[in-house]
Amino acid sequence: MAVERTLSIIKPDATKRNLTGKINQKFEDAGLRIVAQKRIHLTPEQAGKFYEVHKDRPFFAELRDFMASGPVVVQVLEGENAITKNREVMGATNPADAAPGTIRKEFATSVGENSVHGSDAPETAREEIAFFFSGLELVG
Repeated sequence: MAVERTLSIIKPDATKRNLTGKINQKFEDAGLRIVAQKRIHLTPEQAGKFYEVHKDRPFFAELRDFMASGPVVVQVLEGENAITKNREVMGATNPADAAPGTIRKEFATSVGENSVHGSDAPETAREEIAFFFSGLELVG
């Protein structure tokens, strides 16, 4: 098994409800280590740049505005098969479809306000981590 790094974002709906610690506990209980973390407030421009891959989709403006609506916690998780493990811990995008015990089943309020973001592939993880963190900030 390969040790990987992946980006995780605790979204505004979750930070507003003070769920950062509970969500981080789920990552750590799954064997993932937090090797970088910071709380930031994205501008609409920054959120739009981050989610640029979705710019032609009908939900883009809503997603951009939501991600700029309050503080987020961006972090880098590390562990064996971290990308897959993180996505399992997060659960399905739609909380109604998410498995019991997952972050989205327990904390998401809707498909749009689903509490967390996670990279979906190694290439995406590298790009997303570099968007928020310099190499000096990865201190695992």
